[in-house]
Amino acid sequence: MTLSRILIANRGEIALRIVRTARDLGATSILPYTPEDLMSPAAELADEAYALPEGSSYTDATAILEMARTTGADAVHPGYGFLAEDADFARSIIKAGITWVGPSPEAMDALGDKMSARATAERAEVAPVPGITDSVTDADTVIRFAATHGYPVALKRTDGGGGRGITVLHNDDEVRSTPAFESAALGGGTLILERFVTAARHIETQCARDSHGGFAVVSTRDCSLQRRNQKLLEEAPAPFLPEGVHDRLVEASRRLLETVDYVGVATCEFLLTPEGDLWFLEVNPRLQVEHCVSEEVTGTDLVEVQLRIAEGGRLGELNEPRGHSLELRITCEDPARGLAPSTGAITRLRWPAGPGIRIESGVTEGDVVTPMFDPMLAKIVVTGASREQAIARARRALRETVVEGVTVCTALHAEVLGRPAFTTPDEAGRLTVTTRWIEHEVLPDLADDAASSGTDGSPSAADTVTSPRTRSSYIIELNGRRMQLTLPDGILAPSNPARSFSPRGNRAQPLRGRPGGATRSTRGGSGGTEAAGSEPGVIAAPMQAIVTRICVEPGQQVLQGDLLVVLESMKMENYVHALNDGTISEIPVSAGRTVSAGDVLVRMHTPENSSEED
Repeated sequence: MTLSRILIANRGEIALRIVRTARDLGATSILPYTPEDLMSPAAELADEAYALPEGSSYTDATAILEMARTTGADAVHPGYGFLAEDADFARSIIKAGITWVGPSPEAMDALGDKMSARATAERAEVAPVPGITDSVTDADTVIRFAATHGYPVALKRTDGGGGRGITVLHNDDEVRSTPAFESAALGGGTLILERFVTAARHIETQCARDSHGGFAVVSTRDCSLQRRNQKLLEEAPAPFLPEGVHDRLVEASRRLLETVDYVGVATCEFLLTPEGDLWFLEVNPRLQVEHCVSEEVTGTDLVEVQLRIAEGGRLGELNEPRGHSLELRITCEDPARGLAPSTGAITRLRWPAGPGIRIESGVTEGDVVTPMFDPMLAKIVVTGASREQAIARARRALRETVVEGVTVCTALHAEVLGRPAFTTPDEAGRLTVTTRWIEHEVLPDLADDAASSGTDGSPSAADTVTSPRTRSSYIIELNGRRMQLTLPDGILAPSNPARSFSPRGNRAQPLRGRPGGATRSTRGGSGGTEAAGSEPGVIAAPMQAIVTRICVEPGQQVLQGDLLVVLESMKMENYVHALNDGTISEIPVSAGRTVSAGDVLVRMHTPENSSEED
C-alpha cells in the first residue's frame, strides 16, 4: 500500500512540516482551513486547500472526516494537538476505510489519560511516580498516603495535561480545605494522587515501532526547560545522563510500547531525579513539537517514518545520533512580565540563517497574532557537531532574529543560553537545571532587570517598505477551494478607495481589545470580542477550551482591557479581556468547565446595551 493523498488535520507550522514531507514523497497534500488561515503559509504550500464549513474548526471531527471522504484522501495525518489524541476520531477514520497515521485507537485508549497510563506502566513493569492509580475521592486517603511518602503531593485530574488540573498540597490542613474533590465531582472528572517531585529533569525518548515488531529509540531528549509545565527549549540527545540511565530509558520505552502493541511514532516521558530515580510520566501517541531535534541529530524524517509505518512498512535501521541539536520555541510571550501573552500584527519578521539553522514556522510578516490559537510563532532548531557548538550557534541565531509588532521570548532564551547552570555540568558531571529552574530563578531575574531599567518589553515600531509592482497575486476562495489569482495592478481598484484590497490585505484579523476595532466574528466570537449575532456586552469563547480561572464576579465594574476569564487550549493559556468599560451582570460558566467556540463566558452591562435598555 502506498499513500498518495494525505489530508492533514491541522494548521500552522506542523501542517507545513507534513506538507513538505508529502511533497518529498510525491504524495498530494490536502489541507482544511478556517478563515483566519486562508493566507497561511501551510495553505499556500499545500497541493489542495479547502475551507471548513462555516462554524466548524480543526476540532470538528465530523467536518474533517467528510472532507477526507469528498477529497478522496487515502490517509489522515493529525499532526499534534486538536484531534491527534482523539481515539474516537481515529476509529471514525479507520471505519471509513481511510488510513490513520498514528497508533490504533485501542493503544490510544490505554495511554489516553493519567489513570490508564499509570495502569499501563504498571503492567509493563515500568515504575510511575509513586502514587495511587485508583480514583481518589476523599482527604483521608491523601493524608494516609502523605504519612508514608511525605509532602508535597499532587492531586491530578485524569483528563488534564500540560499542568492543567493539578493541585499541589503541602500539609494536612491544605488537604482538608482543598476544593479539588468538589470541583472534580462537579466537573465529572477523576482524581489520582502522586508524590509531587520538586526537583527533576524531564527526559524523553523518541520512539518508533512498526507492525512487524521492529522497535527503535531514535534519540533521547531533554525537555527540562519549562514554565507552567510547558516546554520552551529542548535538546537531543539528552546530555550528561548518569551511567546506565540511557539503557534503562530504552528498555522501559520498549516495554511500554510492546504492552499496548503500539504501532507508529511515540514519545515516552520520564522524570530523572538528582538521586537517580527514573519515574514514568506518560506516552504521547503522536508526533511531538520537539521532534525536530531528533531528526537533526539522526538525519531521520520522522513524518516519513510515520507514513511508512502506516503503509505497513518496516522501520529498518536508523542512524545513531551524531552531534547535538537545540530547539528554541519562539512564543508571543513577554519574559519581563512573567511570560504574559502578547498579541498584535507582526510588522517585521527576520529569521536567522547559516550553518546549522532550521526554521519551522507557520507565520509570515503581516500576520496578526490573536488569542485564538497557541502563542508559538516558530521553532528555531540549531545543530552543531557538539553541544558547545550548538549553543554558540543558538546565541548567534538569536542575535539575527527580528520580530517586531509583538513581544517574543527571545530575551529569555538568550538569558538561558548564557547561564553556566545550563551550559556546564557540575563537578559530578550532572546537569543541575530542573523543570522549575526557569520559573524559580530565570524569570524573576528578568523581571527585576526590566523593573530596574525602566523598560516594559514593548515592541518597537517597524518601518514600512513598499515596492512597485506591475502585477499582483490575490488569494481567492472559489466554491470552497483556496486558489491564487494574478491580475495587472489597478484592475480591481473600485471607485470607493475604502473598499479596495491588496494582495496581503486580507491577512489581518481583528485584534483583541483594540479601541474601536471590535468586529463580530463569523466563527462564534474571539477572545475579548463580542459573540456573533448576540447583544452587545456578551463575551464568547473563541475556541473549544477549558475554563481555568474566572477573574471577575457579578456586579463588579471593569475597564476596557481588564482580564475576565482564562482559558486553556492546546496546553496554552488564553486570556479573555473586556472590550469595553462596564459592569459584570452574569457569568454562566465555572472553572473546570469545557466550553465550545461561541459559548457565552460573560455578560456585561455596557454603555451600548444600557442605552438600548433605556
